[in-house]
Amino acid sequence: MLKREVPMDDAYDVVVAGGGPGGCGAAICAAREGARVLLLEATGSLGGMGTSALVANWSALCTGERTVLGGIMREIIDTMHQRGNLPPQVTPDSWLKHFPGGTGFDPEGLKRLLDDLCIDAGVEIRFFTRMIDAEVDRDEKRIDGVIAQNVEGYRFIPAKAFVDATGDAFLADLCGAECREAGRDTRHIMPPTLCAVQTSIDWDAFAFEEHQSAVMKAIEDGFFSQPDRHVPGIFRTGKQRAIMNAGHLFKTNALNCRSLSDAMIRGRKLATEYSEFYRRYLPDACKDMEMGATGSLLGVRESRRIVGEYELNYEDFKARRHFDDDIAIYMKQVDIHVYDCTEEEYERYYEEFSEKDTLGFGESYGLPYRMIVPKGWQNLWVAGRCNSSDIKVNGAMRDQPACYMLGQAAGTAAAQAINTGQTAVNLDTTRLVKTLRSRGAELM
Repeated sequence: MLKREVPMDDAYDVVVAGGGPGGCGAAICAAREGARVLLLEATGSLGGMGTSALVANWSALCTGERTVLGGIMREIIDTMHQRGNLPPQVTPDSWLKHFPGGTGFDPEGLKRLLDDLCIDAGVEIRFFTRMIDAEVDRDEKRIDGVIAQNVEGYRFIPAKAFVDATGDAFLADLCGAECREAGRDTRHIMPPTLCAVQTSIDWDAFAFEEHQSAVMKAIEDGFFSQPDRHVPGIFRTGKQRAIMNAGHLFKTNALNCRSLSDAMIRGRKLATEYSEFYRRYLPDACKDMEMGATGSLLGVRESRRIVGEYELNYEDFKARRHFDDDIAIYMKQVDIHVYDCTEEEYERYYEEFSEKDTLGFGESYGLPYRMIVPKGWQNLWVAGRCNSSDIKVNGAMRDQPACYMLGQAAGTAAAQAINTGQTAVNLDTTRLVKTLRSRGAELM
């Protein structure tokens, strides 16, 4: 048994574990509500999947009648546009009117913006810091503090409220909250991808309609090391720059360090392979394409989710259901990537993503407050893809815009709980929804 003398740190109102989209949304918005907030981030930048993992594309932003983006996410995309951090062809109509809408973005610009927003809100950020343990009253389902580790050693950090924005529900699982894990059968884990920056692309010559036929021709030629029919593609992020989302890392368990390590090595090889694919099979636009960098984080799509006060499910999605305690709305379709390279899996994906589960003009569904509260817990919320939803719905709303908006709700709820003496599980959601509306949330 490891024993240590752990110094006690200052007390905070809210500690947020993880500085990805959900964590940034939670930290900024809790601080704006007057809470003293500490944000712990294991890397050296904020933004998570959108920055360190280079998943620099936001999709499904508008129903055609209205944007689904509200609050902190709307502020982020508006400011990114004002700062010139979106592609040159993108205008506000892309997220306000165009159906279904979407845009790439400059990940470096997002890093700087999130720094600015946190500093302006008064959030204390500790980079290169991991939350490794917690002091928990499991009977009361209450956290008293967490242990963080960085170059200075261990610190015990007490707080009144906690937000798990780790993506993997690490804090919730550590505390004993009930969770669902994807790692038990690697044949049925949605595979991650290691994304890469690409430069020197002639976008005027890029023929998106030829992309899939080029993939199929390369498979027929035996070009790929794995005959993967599902290649998400390259997404424009600047004048001649793009992000490449290509190369599924099948049978990767994101809750296993050895599996993650092997996937990073394999991912770099696949990124090189797909770069050559674009140069060879789409030469008009990509003959001079150069890979600038691969992500420092893996683009994980599935790992662990909490069991919450409510589990948003596929029937809710199909019914386009909205709830009295909605904290955000969204309109992304089900997006469960292929589990292997078989023709059957590709046909399943194509039917589900492109036909069966695509939302129509004006349609959306609600994300209720109860999905971000681990069942029965008093002062713990989650923000991001580790929310309480079944696998299909999680595949629809694991994207960054939804995570930012869920984060805003979690941070606002934590501040409300502190100010009123309420608990996460018994929060006055009418008051929360009213506050979110006043902060710009788009709700029905």
